[in-house]
Amino acid sequence: MAQNIVSLDFTDEQIAGAVAGVQQASSSLPGLIGMESGDRRGLTLLGPRSQAFARQALRVLEQNPHIVPASLNLAEAQADLTALDKLAPVLEQLQRLTTQVEDTVAALGSDVMSVALEGYAHIKLSGAAHGLDDLRKELGTRFAKTRRKVAEPA
Repeated sequence: MAQNIVSLDFTDEQIAGAVAGVQQASSSLPGLIGMESGDRRGLTLLGPRSQAFARQALRVLEQNPHIVPASLNLAEAQADLTALDKLAPVLEQLQRLTTQVEDTVAALGSDVMSVALEGYAHIKLSGAAHGLDDLRKELGTRFAKTRRKVAEPA
């Protein structure tokens, strides 16, 4: 018996509402940027272990303005930290939703593939008796193995 991890039947209105909600969330946060993966790799990232250091360094600089050079924009760094703190719960919610959608899509795809594979096995067994040989061969191309070319001796 084929698996059935999840059964869903979304209405067009539900999908439209979800898409509209995501678009609303996006438009509610003007100023978000997109970067190429190469650009992200070049950034100095503020990971969980570095946050305490960064917060303390900004606090010490704020308490000792006489040591802050004019070229160091402390106010902008503090504003960035505030914005980061405000975006953190949004990111957590979006990541949770993304994970749930990805897991659901994977489960639905697995359910579909499970039935397709089981059905293909039945087509292979009894398809010829029902005139399904050509369809069986067509479906079988999914499993066709490509042959490796044997290297000719030099």
